[in-house]
Order: sequence, then C-alpha cells, then structure tokens
Amino acid sequence: MNAPSNLRQARRLNATTLILAVFILIPACYGFGRKFVELLSLVGDEEGSFAVMPVVNYLLASLGFAMLFLWAMLHGMFRDIEAPKQTMLDNEALLDAETEEACAAWKGD
Repeated sequence: MNAPSNLRQARRLNATTLILAVFILIPACYGFGRKFVELLSLVGDEEGSFAVMPVVNYLLASLGFAMLFLWAMLHGMFRDIEAPKQTMLDNEALLDAETEEACAAWKGD
C-alpha cells in the first residue's frame, strides 16, 4: 500500500518540477535571447564591440558543460547517486583493515 503512495508522490514531484522549469526557464531564455541580440547589434559599434567576444566564449564554454551534463545523464550516471558513497565507505573500511593488519604484522616482527 505504500508503493502507490510513493509513486503518486514521485509523479507529483516530477510534474511540479516540470511546471517550475517551464515557468522559470522560458522567460529566462527569452530575456537572455533578447539581451544577446542587443549585444550582437553592438558588433559594428566601436564602444560596445569589446564585450561580444567574452560573451561568445562564455556561451561556448557553457554549451560544452551542457553537452557533458547531457552525455552523463543519457549514460545513467545520475540514476544511483548513493552507490559511489557506499563504494567509497567500503574501500575506506578495506584500507583501514589492511593498515591495521600491516601494523600488527610490523609490531609482531
């Protein structure tokens, strides 16, 4: 009886996230697009053309990070975010046990 409740809650959370993304991202993209078009209109202007190249570099770097994020998402790297933590803790316990064994063997010599 708990599983359908969790499923409904997950769907509600996904729907809420999608709605917020639409209402936040669409106006933000529209505003950024308008400002970027205004910036591009400064290309021929002597006083404003200095700002175009840094913005283009920023956009290209951001596009690269967005592509890396998309690639990671499509390859399932965000499906089980608890596994790396557990693996790290297991490795640390193994290393601690090996260190204790090495210390015990060294003291025993």
